[in-house]
Amino acid sequence: MDWQSWLIGIVGRALAFGTPLLWGTLGEIYAERAGVVNLGVEGMMILGAFSAFAVAQSTGHPGLGIMVAAVVGGVAALIHAFLTVTLRANQYVSGLALTMFGLGLAGLLGRGWEGIPLRQPLPDVTIPGLAKIPLLGPMLFEGQSILTYAGLILAVVLWIILYRTRWGISIRSVGESPATADALGVNVFLIRYLCVMFGGVLAGVAGGFLSVDYRPSWTEGMTAGMGWIVIALTIFAAWDPLQAIGGALLFGALYHLSYRLQAWLPPELLKLMPYAFAILVLAIAGLGGAGRRRGAPGALGVPYARGEK
Repeated sequence: MDWQSWLIGIVGRALAFGTPLLWGTLGEIYAERAGVVNLGVEGMMILGAFSAFAVAQSTGHPGLGIMVAAVVGGVAALIHAFLTVTLRANQYVSGLALTMFGLGLAGLLGRGWEGIPLRQPLPDVTIPGLAKIPLLGPMLFEGQSILTYAGLILAVVLWIILYRTRWGISIRSVGESPATADALGVNVFLIRYLCVMFGGVLAGVAGGFLSVDYRPSWTEGMTAGMGWIVIALTIFAAWDPLQAIGGALLFGALYHLSYRLQAWLPPELLKLMPYAFAILVLAIAGLGGAGRRRGAPGALGVPYARGEK
């Protein structure tokens, strides 16, 4: 195999595997920018994966499955928002509980669907004209999911909203200093609710992509820890939607290389590579306030009650 084919294969598969990571990370960035940590990404993704598959298999419409997955993810995130924003419960405990709940519920409901191939997967697309560009065409514009391109466009749109609009200013102010934002008339609770639910919607889509496109079937635990990689990617991207693109592609490439390099390195070691890198990112971020210096919201993980400083 020549180097061009090798490169095309790596980039193409990195885009494919990076798609659910990008969708999940974009949602988590908005939730954390508003000051709410959601460790329930894994649970929301697996619920999205099951619901998308069940609906797509029952109706023959994978697009409908993705929409249902988005709703399911949003509803799961609403539970987290109620517990952490309204009841002011510990955000980390609530998120972990949501992950365990999602994994358990999806595993229970999915027992009758295990191992059945999806009869109508989400079709891949090729962009006419651009696909004929030497090297770049086959890498970027041929045989990719519509959700891959939608995720890239969404990242740009969310960056513009976050840094170039009044909505973005409000979101960032709530994450930095909710008391100050409240004093200026910003509805802290509404923004936190909306951002957490938005994160759940995107996590649901990420999970749905896995079961109706990337691996069109249902398997218990098919997210395989991707929700935790999303948490690490959020930090790695410095809470920036555009940087999330590069992070998702990097992790996607690491995952693909864990299969491509098995002829030279032990497969057990290679399969650990993406997750080991995620742990390394989290460890570095926790040393000496590194996360704060890289742009972590000042009130991240801190419940807010009106009247408290």
